[in-house]
Amino acid sequence: MTPPPDTPRPATPLLETRGLEAFYGDFQALFGIDFTVGEGETVAIIGSNGAGKSTFLKSITGLIANDKDAIRYEGGAIGSLPAHRVVRLGIAMVPEGRRLFPSLSVEENLLIGATAKRRGTWTLDSVYDLFPILKERRHNPGTALSGGQQQMVAVGRALMANPRLLLCDEISLGLAPVVIKDIYAAVPRITREGTTVVVVEQDINQAMAVADRVYCFQEGRVSLEGRPGALSREQITAAYFGM
Repeated sequence: MTPPPDTPRPATPLLETRGLEAFYGDFQALFGIDFTVGEGETVAIIGSNGAGKSTFLKSITGLIANDKDAIRYEGGAIGSLPAHRVVRLGIAMVPEGRRLFPSLSVEENLLIGATAKRRGTWTLDSVYDLFPILKERRHNPGTALSGGQQQMVAVGRALMANPRLLLCDEISLGLAPVVIKDIYAAVPRITREGTTVVVVEQDINQAMAVADRVYCFQEGRVSLEGRPGALSREQITAAYFGM
């Protein structure tokens, strides 16, 4: 869908997809997704279950193979790269469901994120400064924490890779509103440290509050794009539900 005229695209995108398609066997999940995010932006992707949001992130991170030129990062084609090479380029993901290692402590789970060996500002100390409760619980098993604290571990683990681009998949799912507020309060600090953020969210209000720009997916296609202040509730509802 063509964005509204008052929705400027980044002049030099950090990440761009061009006509991105994705398949699970014979089933097509994404249809011609055009998407951009500029350095320093926070971009939200909204949409109902099955809209293709998680599939889109999996495509970017190399978990689903794509045409080489369908995904471009820092100007280079990365659509055919495997996940471990994508991480080393500076793209990290906070997966839906957190996926912590139950046999490891909080601190050990965080250190897993540092295996990419990228230099940057994110260390154990800076993650603990971002989420002080994790320092208090650093020797606890990662899955022995509350859901919100586990989500903080998952975000911290991704940051330990010192990514230029952080992808967050449904980080508010199943959490209490007060916990969601605490986690999203960390986003401005993350972007100030030089990390661009893409957030997948079902919570429309949360997405609109945190994002510079919003994309809505509906049945594997972009149904709407724009700046939160330029989009009406009616536009969002129509794009979200296909009405």
